[in-house]
Amino acid sequence: MDDESALRRWFGLEMRRINEGIASGRVPLRDLLQMEEPQTVTRGGMLYRFRRETLEKIASRLPRDLHGKLRLPVIFFLDIDVPDSCFLTDPVALEALQAMGELSSERKMEGGRVFIGRAIVFALMRSYPTAVQIAVH
Repeated sequence: MDDESALRRWFGLEMRRINEGIASGRVPLRDLLQMEEPQTVTRGGMLYRFRRETLEKIASRLPRDLHGKLRLPVIFFLDIDVPDSCFLTDPVALEALQAMGELSSERKMEGGRVFIGRAIVFALMRSYPTAVQIAVH
């Protein structure tokens, strides 16, 4: 076994461990708003709790027709081969972020992905805590 394959295997194990906190069950915003304690389950089997004030903030900024379509959390993917961006694969999340004025309407999905600068993604995480996550790809 060469050093590179051992390093890749180790890195794969670490990525899986990091991603255990990522929500595996994404829930429509409308359903989360109806829950007494809005939550879902992580890939690691733990409860993932949403902040109600964050959900209400998003709902107030979105057209009603997106409340049932937008599944939370919005998950951006970090690819170690792309140093300054993350990508999003959910077209409804892109539509919602555009409707909220968080992303330009000029951004379009290409090949099932849209790349967003990491600084913007981190700002979204700060603005919408618990509703945006980053998974390592």
